[in-house]
Amino acid sequence: MRCHASCAAASSSTRNTTVHRLATLADLDAVYSIYMEEGVIPFLGFDPMPRSDFARVLEELIASGSFYVVEHNGRVRAFYKTSRHEGRARHAAYLGTFAVAKEFRGTGLAKAVVEEAIARLQSEGVVRVELMLEADNPRALQFYRKLGFELEGTMRAAYKRSNEAHYVDEYFMAKLLPPLARHGDA
Repeated sequence: MRCHASCAAASSSTRNTTVHRLATLADLDAVYSIYMEEGVIPFLGFDPMPRSDFARVLEELIASGSFYVVEHNGRVRAFYKTSRHEGRARHAAYLGTFAVAKEFRGTGLAKAVVEEAIARLQSEGVVRVELMLEADNPRALQFYRKLGFELEGTMRAAYKRSNEAHYVDEYFMAKLLPPLARHGDA
């Protein structure tokens, strides 16, 4: 199992550690509780569902071999998925299915998680990171822009929540990494 440590920081007399690791079925309760949070569920790929149905979703994410949970001080506080493109697009990867537990929003954990994921991808030869987000998620748009992602396009009516009558546009964003990034962009 690949495991990545990041954000190790001393805070007064306590040592905070954050570890990125591939998810397992033992993470079901933690991932489910974050995924189903009111501030998360509208912006991920599935509508609310019972835990038993979500177990199948998690099994598919785990089967991808690229779904990570992020433990902070021994407890799962975030998750994300990366996927490397193939063939002529092998220099690019997709970052998605990303969420942070409500109590850790605004603490810098999300920024540290994305930066660690990008650093790992870059160490594997990725020079372009892509993602998509709903147009009605201004907080995420601002967050990714601060991290250097640029809006590359809009997919009209690409997303539909079961509890809403309207469709939602999705933004396609990307960040170029060295050597593709212009000086100061990375």
